[in-house]
Amino acid sequence: MAGGSHPSGFNPHLPGFRYQVLSKLLGASMWFFILYRAREDGPKLLGLRHPWEGHGHHDKHSESH
Repeated sequence: MAGGSHPSGFNPHLPGFRYQVLSKLLGASMWFFILYRAREDGPKLLGLRHPWEGHGHHDKHSESH
């Protein structure tokens, strides 16, 4: 662990406060993005919905095309 003494003499320093906050901010934004994409594209990746079905848009297209 950081801050404790190690028998080999390796004593890493603790990261600064600003780096701790920045790492938590970047980590949280990464997980928010991953969970957002899973909500949007999860059924397609799991095979529950076809990719060409769209995102639930129910436009009135004519059946002639």
